Amino acid sequence: MVSVSVTPAVDAPVFDAIGREQRRQRDGIELIASENFVSSAVLEAVGSVLTNKYAEGYPGKRYYGGCEFVDEVELLAIERAKQLFGAEHANVQPHSGANANLGVLLTLLEPGDRILGLSLAEGGHLTHGHNVNFSGRLFEPHFYGVDPKSGLIDLDEVRDRAREVRPKAIIAGASAYSRLIDFAQFREVAEDVGAYLVADIAHPAGLVAAGLHPSPIGHAHVTTTTTHKTLRGPRGGMILCGSDMAKAIDRGIFPGLQGGPLMHVIAGKAVAFGEALGPAFRDYAQSVVDNARAMADELVRTGVPVVSGGTDTHLMLVDVGAIGLSGQQAEQLLDGVGITCNKNTIPGDTRPASKASGIRLGSPAITTRGFGVEESRQAARMVVEVLQAPEDDALRTRIADEVCHLTSRFPLPNLV
Repeated sequence: MVSVSVTPAVDAPVFDAIGREQRRQRDGIELIASENFVSSAVLEAVGSVLTNKYAEGYPGKRYYGGCEFVDEVELLAIERAKQLFGAEHANVQPHSGANANLGVLLTLLEPGDRILGLSLAEGGHLTHGHNVNFSGRLFEPHFYGVDPKSGLIDLDEVRDRAREVRPKAIIAGASAYSRLIDFAQFREVAEDVGAYLVADIAHPAGLVAAGLHPSPIGHAHVTTTTTHKTLRGPRGGMILCGSDMAKAIDRGIFPGLQGGPLMHVIAGKAVAFGEALGPAFRDYAQSVVDNARAMADELVRTGVPVVSGGTDTHLMLVDVGAIGLSGQQAEQLLDGVGITCNKNTIPGDTRPASKASGIRLGSPAITTRGFGVEESRQAARMVVEVLQAPEDDALRTRIADEVCHLTSRFPLPNLV
């Protein structure tokens, strides 16, 4: 791996920006639920000479020569992914979760077919049918939501919507839903209407691998995921399915959607999957859940509403509109003291997504740093103090100092 300390002379502006980003990650509290810190081993794999290699096709069936070593890497990633999730087949080539979703939908459906997914405004994802995305333009999108009082997915409503719409595919998954998803019940709904069930576990994948969230394997026809977030690998995507769908899914990714795979990223995936197979990963995943619950409990205790009243996973949606702020304002206020989050719509939101009435918080990155329950509660208290006194400059200065002091106690080896 090329050292950042060597390369500034080659392109000073780029590596100056990288250095400043490194300091931001090192000194701040990262509460974006979809972000995490990879290990030094993953970082080294992604920054390796494998970035130089073209390898269109699959191991043993490439369209380029000289692939014998990258074949070994991809086969390791595949076998480790299958073992980690108990799947019969894994495709580790998707460049992203969005590509994984697109590849699956293009494989299973024809343009114009109906899909049923969780509404983006109530916790879903762009690739589950939103009209600004391919999924809402290539296919006919329909949506289910969450109960307005409990904030939970109502499977009876999902069943009613499915019977009304008769979709060709139902997508079970979310980007901003803090509770467990019952994939077995979703499969019953899919069977009832003759639809494929596609499970998108991009967010809870690490929790699924650790046995802390229901697994879709054996219930969903196809499962998609990212390889970062709670799985703590490099940014990328993956598809899991049964052996009966393996050939079709593989053809859907290559040559159907992508050309050459990113072999350096696949190497990083292989390393991350190997780490996740180790005994320490389950302890990490349990701490992720414990820390998220501690944060949510602290927010509720101090009078800041959390959608559905808490969390079973790594994330929570916070209703900052209830304390007189937009999500955009809250994000900016917290960013000013070194706490990073993202604005997010909440169920029933009357603000546009660019403003939103909520923020999404998550615990994967702070847990990787070594934060425990008490530090997570402390981070939540910092969030509350800043948001409840948005005009208090002295308080923000104090919180910014506390953020630096707290993160200095939990350094990351590859961010020094």
